[in-house]
Amino acid sequence: MSTSPKGLGPTVPELGAWDLTAHAKTKFTMMIEPVEKELKTLGDPKIAILCGIGTQACIACTTFDLLEKGIVADAVSSRSQTDRLFALSRLRQSGAFLTTTEAILLQLVQDAKHPNFREKLLVQPSPDTALLAFFSSL
Repeated sequence: MSTSPKGLGPTVPELGAWDLTAHAKTKFTMMIEPVEKELKTLGDPKIAILCGIGTQACIACTTFDLLEKGIVADAVSSRSQTDRLFALSRLRQSGAFLTTTEAILLQLVQDAKHPNFREKLLVQPSPDTALLAFFSSL
């Protein structure tokens, strides 16, 4: 079942976001009033993890609103690889830090003793995201 079917479209169930609060929006940024209120109730976190589609639109606009935050480069996509790569390049040039899903997960668990470290985090290598050629050319 999809969540948040209004606005720019639903969240697909494959993202595993069923237990997260969905926010319908038509803006490209996620920094809408309900999200800003939710962040305030969480104590204004200093770390934001952005993943999703529309790298050149939704991810970029949200990043520009949260510029000191990071982007999980292999957890974002666009309708075209060209848009994705140019958006990631622009975000990087604007000061966003780009990282990978595995790197951010390891940063979050912080210790190999974490109960999910071997069983769930490092079960199989990440799929090829076609980003290596992009980063080797920078």
